[in-house]
Amino acid sequence: MDLQNFLNKEIRYGIGLMSGTSCDGIDAVLIRIKGTGPSLALKIMEFQSLNIPQDLKLRMLSPRIDSKEVCSLNFDLGEQFAIAASDLMDHARMENIEVDYVACSGHTLAHLPPRKDEGNGTLQIGEPALIAERCKVPVISNFRTRDMAVGGQGAPLVPYADWSLFHRDDRTSALLNIGGIANITVVPPHLENVIAFDTGPGNMAIDGAVRLLTAGKYQMDTDGEMAASGVVIDEFMEYLLEHPYFSELPPKSTGREEFGPEVYLRDALASRRDHSYEDLIATVTSAVAYSIIRAMNRFVRTQYDVNRVIISGGGAHNTTLMKRIKQGLQGITLRRSDKYGIPVDAKEAVAFAVLGNETLCGTPSNVPSATGAHRPVILGNITPA
Repeated sequence: MDLQNFLNKEIRYGIGLMSGTSCDGIDAVLIRIKGTGPSLALKIMEFQSLNIPQDLKLRMLSPRIDSKEVCSLNFDLGEQFAIAASDLMDHARMENIEVDYVACSGHTLAHLPPRKDEGNGTLQIGEPALIAERCKVPVISNFRTRDMAVGGQGAPLVPYADWSLFHRDDRTSALLNIGGIANITVVPPHLENVIAFDTGPGNMAIDGAVRLLTAGKYQMDTDGEMAASGVVIDEFMEYLLEHPYFSELPPKSTGREEFGPEVYLRDALASRRDHSYEDLIATVTSAVAYSIIRAMNRFVRTQYDVNRVIISGGGAHNTTLMKRIKQGLQGITLRRSDKYGIPVDAKEAVAFAVLGNETLCGTPSNVPSATGAHRPVILGNITPA
């Protein structure tokens, strides 16, 4: 790729691909983008979601994956990313748009952030060479590792894009994304004051509870209907909120290793079979909500005067979860990211499209105040077309 030619373009077009830890599907977004750093501006041109085939989803969710399966999954998931990107490439051609790059989050198979006396590392799969070959444009991937190489958590990575898209000179907002893991970004007027961290489990816990309690008959609690018909079990909720991660100070990040349903929920649910599954799901949903509320109150509102929370991610569709979060965040306006022109399901795909642009521009896009990194660095690896 001729990077100088890319930099000389006033307007560029990029595709962002996102696969969350819940493995629901691949979100793909086509954006028009101008500039880099604080001058960056973008417009969403098209957004699509691709369902992941059920057999592949079950393989991705398996708690036991050997090296042979990792190798196979890397290519099989890469093909799915390539399909999602190719669909948007077709749309772009119909609109006479020349796509400049694809940025892919990859699927996080394991994330071990730096902890005291513990090993650390991170692994995202979804082979970028396959995407580059199918789409004939450069692919930017593997965003987490460089931040971890300079002492960071490698997550959350969306704060740079959150600040670029949502900061205002006259207010401080918080962005709450509820995917498999829930995370918060505090967006003040200046980038160096941004903080961000994973609050803990999101849809991963709720969806996992549904799958475990229904023996796989149902994959999720659509619109929070199961939770709405249940009653919270106080003892169970206290147990769920005793996890030591919730008390850790930011910067911090987490993943399936701590909050995967097999680790966090399987035994706890099995020992409470005398309760209805509606009550159990209501309790897990309330625990997710309360972990977010407590994180906001302990780590955000003590430092920042936040006047609104902008919500995105699949959890925004769970009306029971949203109702409980709203009840717990009195005095703060809650708005969906749709109100700002970014669909709730598209925000993280948009964020990775932004990160890809910054990689090609040579602009550092980690946020040390959010990840704990020693310094700003350029993220991602470039796979040429």
